[in-house]
Parts: sequence; structure tokens; C-alpha cells
Amino acid sequence: MPLLQGQKFCHNPLGKVFSVEELSAIGELCVKYNVVILSDEVYERLFYTPTFPRIATLGADIARLTITIGSIGKAFNATGWRLGYAIGDKSLIRHVQNAHIILSYTTAGPAQWAAGVAIQAAEYNTFYEDNKVEMKRKLDDLCATFRELGLPYVEPSGAHYLFVNLGKVKLPQSYHFPIELNTKSRDWKLAWFLIQEFGVAAIPAS
Repeated sequence: MPLLQGQKFCHNPLGKVFSVEELSAIGELCVKYNVVILSDEVYERLFYTPTFPRIATLGADIARLTITIGSIGKAFNATGWRLGYAIGDKSLIRHVQNAHIILSYTTAGPAQWAAGVAIQAAEYNTFYEDNKVEMKRKLDDLCATFRELGLPYVEPSGAHYLFVNLGKVKLPQSYHFPIELNTKSRDWKLAWFLIQEFGVAAIPAS
């Protein structure tokens, strides 16, 4: 039985979109060692590069080993829905189908119906492109703010998050943190401070 290699395209937390050359190198190694590729492409509709290369399109041998994962929640800014889909060779996708028989009962029926309607409608309107433009505008505004504050960041090539170095931000020495954070690293305390004092949600990088 082949091993399983999971890979995100866009990469979290940097928002990196892998190039054709990088994907080809990964794909060739997986073919050489007979490794199944679980390609996480949930941001396939939210990229800011000219193209969004897909590893399954880079050759029949690579496609045979690839299961591509998509997300309705990410595509339509409704991550709480927890809906997605998988595409792959018949020899691989049958294993996903075995799990799907059970998983389909854990998601509300109306959400599944709405997802189907959304996919169909988006093929005939400009939602995907409009959403990408609006998200890029918001990211550009955030980047401009971080530049003004002198905080280093990684500008993403896709997705809807920014990886920011907040090492320059000083926490008040007398600030009271929950006891649960006593053993956590500084980024956890910083995330707590930001949400409590400024209503800004952050995810600790550690």
C-alpha cells in the first residue's frame, strides 16, 4: 500500500502558491516511490498569482496518485459549513467514498443543497473573481498598515491570511493572563492580548 503525502497549495500560514516546477519535483518523487498525494487545494478560488498550478494536471502518472481536496466553505467565505469535495483516480477515490457514506450524515442537508446551488450559480456569475478582488483589497490594506507600523510580514500569493512578525510588539509587564497561558509561548499571550484589548483575532504561529 502506498504511503500518503499531504500538501497544501496555498501553503498555510504563508499563503504560498507552489510553482509548476516545485509541484513537478514533488510529483516525480511521489511517482518514484509510489506515494499517494493528498493535494489540499481549498484556496483554488482565492489566489493572486497569474495561475494556480494543480499537481494532478502535471502528468498521467502523477494524476493516478493524486486525490485533490476542495472546500465549499473556503470558496464561498463560509468556513463554518465544513463542506468540501474530493477528486481522484477511481482506484483511490473509492476509499474516500467508503468514508463519505458515513460523513454525509454529519452535515446538515440544507447546507449540502445550498453548496450545490452555490457552485452552479458561481459558474455563471462573477462571484469568484469579485471575491478575489475584494479579498486582495483587504489584504493590501493590512499590508500597508503593517508597513507603516514597521512590522515584517509575508505577503501571501493566495488565501485570506497574513503571517506577521509581532516581535516588536511589547506586552505590558503587569498584564494579567489566564493561568492556562503560563506554560505557553509568547505568541499565545500576544494573541490573547490582541483579542481582549483590541478585538483583533490572531492565531499563534507556534
